[in-house]
Amino acid sequence: MSLLICAISKYLILIFMAIFTARCFLYFTAKTHEKRKHIANFQVVDIFAIHFLCHLTMYLNTRETQVIWYYLVELVISILYMVLFRIFYPEASRLIINIITLLMLTGYSMLTRLDRDMAVKQFILASIALFLTSLIPYVMGKLKTMKNWTVLYGIAGILFLLTVFIPGLGQNIYGAQNWIFIGGISIQPMELVKIIFVLFVASGLVKAKTLKDIIINAVISVIFMGVLAVEKDFGAITIFYITYITMVYLATSRPIFLFGGIALAVGAVILGYFIFKDTLFAHIIIRVEAWKDPWAYQDTGGYQLSESLFSIGTGGFTGVGLGNGRPYLIPVVTSDFIFSAICEELGSIFGLCLILVYISGFIAMANVATKCNQPFYKYMTFGFAISFITQVMLNIGGVTRFIPSTGVTLPLISYGLSSIFCTLIMFSMVQYIYVLVSREGEQQNEEERALRAAARAAAALQQRSDSAFSPGYSEYGEAPYQEGQ
Repeated sequence: MSLLICAISKYLILIFMAIFTARCFLYFTAKTHEKRKHIANFQVVDIFAIHFLCHLTMYLNTRETQVIWYYLVELVISILYMVLFRIFYPEASRLIINIITLLMLTGYSMLTRLDRDMAVKQFILASIALFLTSLIPYVMGKLKTMKNWTVLYGIAGILFLLTVFIPGLGQNIYGAQNWIFIGGISIQPMELVKIIFVLFVASGLVKAKTLKDIIINAVISVIFMGVLAVEKDFGAITIFYITYITMVYLATSRPIFLFGGIALAVGAVILGYFIFKDTLFAHIIIRVEAWKDPWAYQDTGGYQLSESLFSIGTGGFTGVGLGNGRPYLIPVVTSDFIFSAICEELGSIFGLCLILVYISGFIAMANVATKCNQPFYKYMTFGFAISFITQVMLNIGGVTRFIPSTGVTLPLISYGLSSIFCTLIMFSMVQYIYVLVSREGEQQNEEERALRAAARAAAALQQRSDSAFSPGYSEYGEAPYQEGQ
């Protein structure tokens, strides 16, 4: 009986995930607030159905009561977050709230399956982060001068990146010097600096009046990336660079910055390969060789990628079922390669839907940016959107052999406090902009309604005035008494 329930649950998870994904895009096409609210409400049902079925499957496979307790606590915290956020910010985007909840619950489910200790640690720290970052829209509402802090962003970002070189604090992991350890907790400074960098570029572009100002902004941005190059964190460099050139293009609308930036990046990679291939690029060369032919390096540098491809291929379209695969054979499966585990046990269809959910999150943020009238907030929101989707594509592209592995995490799903905390910060800041845009839209609608009412009143008065002087009518607009009536 348990096997039958697990088999049915596997397909129900795929169905609910597909429905949730479809509703993400239907949300964008809804014409009224009530229609969007209706779609978002049904998405909540999809989210908790997937979450319940995942934990039901794990419990039937293990018969461990811990799984039930994990499920109940995760459920309570998720409901509290969704309800309280809506109470304090009624105008907030329901779609963004739902996407955050789905991704985090998916991450909890997979980590519970892969490593219970990591799952508990992730859940506790992520729950704290969830409620702390929920205060950000309120704080941003009190800070009206964020766009003026360009120098502060630049100095703070670079100094925080340099903390990885402090003896006893920084640590080299997998060939990159991009971690610090404080009180037994590992922190990746790049994640927070990613937010600071977007704020720096946005504030700099708002102040830029001449080409000289843009060049100065570009030079300081290069310093950010130069520090990352010394850290050998080339995944972060890619995110920073793509974010920068797209933000500059948005601010200037000049194709020369976009295409020139692409050409410059290609030239820098080629030049760096020949000059630094035995120093800075040494571990990158290994990843590139493994990407070109993972089977030739299956026992060395290509082992991780080979196992990832085996895992995805084993799962097929519908997956082998949660708890029935062998994703633990993939090194670092809980962080960089968790997407492979998802595809193996939940299926490639689930993985494709997950990609579309990430894309819908990007579209939601980009929509907020396009509707915002304040340049600083517009550039900031667009920068977050680009940074977010670039990280998603780098992670998934790396584990599927679309591009060489870059070592970045899958936002809100992979194990890692720094990644989750900073992604939640970005989404909370976007929520503030969404609330701001909603209020501006309501104010504009009220003004338009007032103007239309005034126009109708003026038209009525004009019609009444014309009628008063028309032939056959008195000054009161009534037909006068005529003989013979």
